[in-house]
Amino acid sequence: MSKRIAIVGAGMAGLAAAYDLNRAGHEVVIYEAAGQVGGLAAGFKAPHWDWTIEKYYHHWFQSDRHMLGFIDELGWSDQVLFPRPYTVVYFEGRFYPLDSIVEAAKFTLKHFSPIDFVRFGATGLYLRLTPRWQPLEKVTAHEWMRKRVGENIYNTLWRPMLVGKFGEKYYKEVNMAWMWARLKTRTTRLGTFVGGFQAFLDKLADLLRENGVDIRLNSPVTDIRRSANGLTAATDAGAETFDAVISTSSPALMAHIAADLPDSYAEHLRSLKSMGAVVLIVSLDRPLTQFYWHNLPKEAGFPFLALVEHTNFVSSEHFGGDHIIYCGDYLDPDHEYFTLSKEELLDRFLPSFRRFNPDFDPSWVKDSWLWKTRYAQPIPLVNHSRNIPPLRTPVPGLYFASMSQVYPWDRGTNFAVEIGRRVAGMVMEDLDET
Repeated sequence: MSKRIAIVGAGMAGLAAAYDLNRAGHEVVIYEAAGQVGGLAAGFKAPHWDWTIEKYYHHWFQSDRHMLGFIDELGWSDQVLFPRPYTVVYFEGRFYPLDSIVEAAKFTLKHFSPIDFVRFGATGLYLRLTPRWQPLEKVTAHEWMRKRVGENIYNTLWRPMLVGKFGEKYYKEVNMAWMWARLKTRTTRLGTFVGGFQAFLDKLADLLRENGVDIRLNSPVTDIRRSANGLTAATDAGAETFDAVISTSSPALMAHIAADLPDSYAEHLRSLKSMGAVVLIVSLDRPLTQFYWHNLPKEAGFPFLALVEHTNFVSSEHFGGDHIIYCGDYLDPDHEYFTLSKEELLDRFLPSFRRFNPDFDPSWVKDSWLWKTRYAQPIPLVNHSRNIPPLRTPVPGLYFASMSQVYPWDRGTNFAVEIGRRVAGMVMEDLDET
């Protein structure tokens, strides 16, 4: 029997859930606060570009079986591309490739002692082969990696990664299961969709609309509560009643809009910590570097965590000959960057471009864009599995599925698809029992 189901958020989790629910014959309404689908994977483009780029840099790994399996199910695998870009790390004033076993071996043999090299290799092999993450969540990555690889390797490679992702405030508190998951899923080839992620998201949204899914853009949900006939979701346009509601929002927003959640569950949501993201994108009239992703240690004095030359991954011919540079950082939501304008951040960021290319001149800049979000990277503390709120909330018919619940895996569209389809299955299972 067909039921009426609302989904809050048209990101990848919401769209994947809608796909399965719609195919099962249910009536689905998606509410999206933004003017486009995609959530944190959404993109944009300048008028003279053929392709979109993501506001917050995204790519797929060859191990992303949930995402790639979903695309294959849709019949669009021929539009997935897997180039081989190069990631480098900054060390003692130079950039070194470090995104493969061979390059990592070369780097450690050249710059560290044989003992350091052996410890580095043995640790990496152990993390690749061990199937269980549960014991690793009982200790911090800071403690575990220092002990296994030693101070030299830790301070050169792993500490900068942790500080960059979680800041000085939290990097010593993140558990080792998170690090295990990152190393477990990474591949050297990175994937995208013909036309960019937004092209894929729009194509999926169009398919959903053709099949009867009602996607309402610019429609933020302001209230979800129980009613006599189910659950009511309210927006500025009014309120409607549904048999079930799935929220794919941030934990803080879920706690705010779901009025009937018990105080204990709502406080649980509010207690989940996360880092925000600030991304400044610059288009240049010529290349800046020869590499794709530059990992930058904070102590080296760079004003951002990573510089990503997107057009060393996807050809500049798709962007009217522009060369696209991302300057991104994960930051505490209270960081001053969230208060600065695009022009103020350009003044801070552009001088550092000469450290990547001594010939750089501000006259190379053609355009720039600034994107900010205070919810970008969940912070998994020790024994974090105990903190994960269940997808079924205490309110019958109300479900919560966010990137804070894909743990131990890291944020990204692959696990957004997984959690979206999982919660859709729960909804259908529960509705069948009523």
